[in-house]
Amino acid sequence: MKLSVIVVNYNMCTLLRQALFTLTRACRDIDYELIIIDDASTDKSVKMLNEDFPEAKLMVNEQSLGVSASRNKGIELASGEYILLVNADIISGKKTIEQVVDFMDAHPEAGSVGVRALTPGGRFIPHSRTGFTKPWAALLKLTGLSKYFTKSRLYKNNDNWVEEEEFATTEVDVVNGAFMLLRKQALAQTGLLDEKLAYFGHDIDISFRLRLLGYKNYYYPRTYILSFNKQIKPTTSWNYIKHYYGAMFIFAAKYLFKKPELKLPGIPQLFAPKYEIER
Repeated sequence: MKLSVIVVNYNMCTLLRQALFTLTRACRDIDYELIIIDDASTDKSVKMLNEDFPEAKLMVNEQSLGVSASRNKGIELASGEYILLVNADIISGKKTIEQVVDFMDAHPEAGSVGVRALTPGGRFIPHSRTGFTKPWAALLKLTGLSKYFTKSRLYKNNDNWVEEEEFATTEVDVVNGAFMLLRKQALAQTGLLDEKLAYFGHDIDISFRLRLLGYKNYYYPRTYILSFNKQIKPTTSWNYIKHYYGAMFIFAAKYLFKKPELKLPGIPQLFAPKYEIER
């Protein structure tokens, strides 16, 4: 099988239904399987899935486990050559999945690839290219871990993008987890997602571990997704702070106390990195 599409859902019935219709449309010419992990939803998500997507492999958690643990359950079920981790609140372009699969086929050194993400209003989402937001960039600078993220514009305001950067295919440090295509062979070497990073940061961590093994991560903007950017969980401000900033500290502690050894050359660098760009 070529592709396993894994979607984690928590109370996003309407958005999930929309996402799955676009994803199945985008996969119609690919040998694929659809795996959905419902993280103990209390809405009508499971009923909708059984009625509208009976062909999907559905696993329902008895209690909420978080995104990374739920995605790991999906990965363990997956039989595809590639694994697509995708949020339940996106809309896929008609050719998006076909194009990124072709890209991975043509780039055997790639461990993962992500695409250009837009808001429903058509505005470019910068962290679809950088892989992380301003608070994460600030943390990496503060801890000194930024020296391992030489492909990222950590020295630059994330909002100051030019069209060339948005539309240039390039190697990046981190692929954003809203739409992340992974090579299963590479995952077999890195291991599963870090479940301590329950809701945030597991995409940054797995991207980093791929690079530690010598794989490359790519941003491929010749296709796109629309992202509604709804939080799967948590919904309250305190829980958001706890999980979001807690993930940052967990990630920093993980690598500050054990110095990573990157197999890729040119680290650290004193100047802004040069980019591998396809035009």
